[in-house]
Amino acid sequence: MKSPLRWLMIALAFAATMLNYLDRQTLSVTAPVLMDQFGMDHQAYSHVVFAFMLAYTIGNGISGPILDRLGTRLGFALTMAWWSAAGMLNGLASGARSLGAFQFLLGAGEAGNWPASVKVVAEWFPTDERALASGIFNSGSAAGAIMAPPIVVWLLLHYGWRQAFVAVGLLGYLWIALWGWIYHTPEELKAEIKSPKIPLRTLYRTRFVIVFTLSKILIDPVWYFYIFWIPEYLKNARHFSMRSIGRYAWIPFAVAGVGNLLGGGVSGGLLRWGVSLNAARKGGVTLFALLMTSAIPAVLVQDVRLSIAFVSVSMLGYTACCTIMLAFPADVFPKNVVATIYGTGSMGAGFGGMIFALITGWLIDHFSWIPVFIGFGVLPLLSSLMLWAFLGPISKESSGLCPTEAA
Repeated sequence: MKSPLRWLMIALAFAATMLNYLDRQTLSVTAPVLMDQFGMDHQAYSHVVFAFMLAYTIGNGISGPILDRLGTRLGFALTMAWWSAAGMLNGLASGARSLGAFQFLLGAGEAGNWPASVKVVAEWFPTDERALASGIFNSGSAAGAIMAPPIVVWLLLHYGWRQAFVAVGLLGYLWIALWGWIYHTPEELKAEIKSPKIPLRTLYRTRFVIVFTLSKILIDPVWYFYIFWIPEYLKNARHFSMRSIGRYAWIPFAVAGVGNLLGGGVSGGLLRWGVSLNAARKGGVTLFALLMTSAIPAVLVQDVRLSIAFVSVSMLGYTACCTIMLAFPADVFPKNVVATIYGTGSMGAGFGGMIFALITGWLIDHFSWIPVFIGFGVLPLLSSLMLWAFLGPISKESSGLCPTEAA
């Protein structure tokens, strides 16, 4: 039976994801000011982003198993407490090195959000609603990114960049109080959640986990590029002022928010129309990966309004792809290991993000923004091709586990 409480639970995951991105985007929005104050070039800034991605990568691999062991309620609260405190510490930065160190701590905490939210979806939603539920919580990333430019720029201009980091970080503790009061695991699932865990070594050897992780290495760095570099792109390549960045940088993220619901709606709609789970999931990812190629004309057009429009379409394509892929672990594996599976995939994505962040900074400083945008327009197609060629059918039987392990 579908509990009406499931929508309240996913609303809490949405709010957590929104705060996650509000904390994360504070660096991106303040980057032009911090680069001037600390004397950083693009390559030095890429090292700060690299520090975040390094911790985020390690954190994904660690947070998934921890969340599966501690449970959704306690695990989610702890990860929120960590990253909120780390976000506030960024206000103490005195240079590129200390900023990178605080971003490292932020990345370690923020890594737990998606494995935890995937567990919320697995615990409360049936197969035909999982992609939509994933889209709802994942749209919090767009909401946080939309809110960040105007809020952070306002705080920066009126109080300073240090106070901006502190004010944003404090919001997480309000969420923890609400979460602790409301969230619980459905009674009928408690026995399944507490059942023996599948050994990590067994999970890591399955074809699904290997291919799923490799596919995220190729597609997720596109999103990391947009969230960390768009304000600097608008300032450096399109000559925007800070006020203009605050006024317009939210637009692509607003469009991206639609992609979360669109991806979940398309995948769920295909299932209701009788399309197989495998075709609905992979077909949806492929469709929206094609939209992500709009990154290429975004950097080539002269009109900045068209550039922002093309970036917006590409970001919509990513969030739609991500929404569908968020449902993959629960489609294939038992509920008590879904955080581990998604955390492993995100760990791979983090490695990709780290590598491409360094490449991005080097390309911009030595060439231009053009090869960067072209590369991020092509990578999603390679990710989609990998899913079709190597993942195998998406079903409980394709987990690569024996029947007793998959039960």
